[in-house]
Amino acid sequence: MRVAVVTVGDELLAGETVNTNAAWLGEQLTARGARVERVVTVPDRVEDIADVVREYHDRYDAVVVTGGLGPTHDDLTMEAVASAFDRDLERDESALDWLEANGGYVREDLTAGTADLPAGARVLHNEEGVAPGCVVESVYVLPGVPAEMKAMFEGIREEFTGTRRHVATVAVDEPESALLDRFEELRERFGVTVGSYPGEFVRVKLRGEDATAVEAAAAWLRERSTLVDSGAVTE
Repeated sequence: MRVAVVTVGDELLAGETVNTNAAWLGEQLTARGARVERVVTVPDRVEDIADVVREYHDRYDAVVVTGGLGPTHDDLTMEAVASAFDRDLERDESALDWLEANGGYVREDLTAGTADLPAGARVLHNEEGVAPGCVVESVYVLPGVPAEMKAMFEGIREEFTGTRRHVATVAVDEPESALLDRFEELRERFGVTVGSYPGEFVRVKLRGEDATAVEAAAAWLRERSTLVDSGAVTE
């Protein structure tokens, strides 16, 4: 399954809020075997959100959108997703019923628009907050508040599938440029993908669907490299 992640918020683009949601979703989706192929952040603007959702819905098996839910003036994601699918926003009575029964809220006290969802959407209830999420075809709309987003993702986790990839990490105390020939041989010999992340040392990550091949590749690289002392390596 090929997945795109869309995070919404002016505060993310301005650097006022660190985009931890994108990193967390990427990790969780990858663990399920899904391949995250795009991560993009868009402003709180209906046309921008709608354009990206429309484009990525056509290109990927699933799109996960997080942020911009609720009834306030800058919570525009539901309107944008409705626009992307040429649907109206409608009050979802089942979402209101759930908030009354499980959230301890009185429907009359909720701000107008709290449960407005694109017509025909499947509601995703919010275990940690108020604003519900939803699913429209293969687009999943989640809150931006991390605790709410994570709790809601738990309810849909099983819907993301794929072949899980195994990972091995080798810490090498050599310049990245000196490793290029070995990287090429790793790909050809073991059929793994190679990622290198330089810093105080080069952290080489080997990924593949065959656990035995990944471990063999890691062993091959360790035998042919100057390794970092294990005490200096922290994950």
